[in-house]
Amino acid sequence: MTDDVAGLARFDAMPDGAATEALLACCSSPEWARALVAGRPYPSVGALLDAADAVLAGLPESEIDRALAGHPRIGERPDQERLRTADARGRTAASAREQAGVATAGDAVRSALADGNRAYEARFGHRYLVCASGRSGSELLAILDERLGNDAETERRVMRTELAKINRLRLRALLAAR
Repeated sequence: MTDDVAGLARFDAMPDGAATEALLACCSSPEWARALVAGRPYPSVGALLDAADAVLAGLPESEIDRALAGHPRIGERPDQERLRTADARGRTAASAREQAGVATAGDAVRSALADGNRAYEARFGHRYLVCASGRSGSELLAILDERLGNDAETERRVMRTELAKINRLRLRALLAAR
């Protein structure tokens, strides 16, 4: 049995509450987590990932906003208040791994990211979200600068796509955990 398949079997066998908590560490949308728990058992890892995408695509904007609230700003260090729950600690650890390229960025890039985050939020009314895994601080800044040129509808669509990528990465990590 491959690790992913074994991980999927463990996930499918979890009590509902534990599975929901594990999913909330991937994405802080309770509606998303509940729908994925309700869809168990999954015949394959691909089926779980496809279900995660489909549920995300159908979420109302208010639930997407809840998911966004669970992500720190690119380049931001989380405050201790945000780490009070296990799912928040899980999301924070995942974000730190995903944003590892920012940790080594120079002060100028980090400052420009902070300024860009503020400009993005002022323009679009929500956090800049990007799948940061494997990307440097400079790359993330360039993407931010480019996305600031989007109209609101296009940017909301791009953000949902990025959220789906992050969810897939975190679901794979959940299944790989022992």
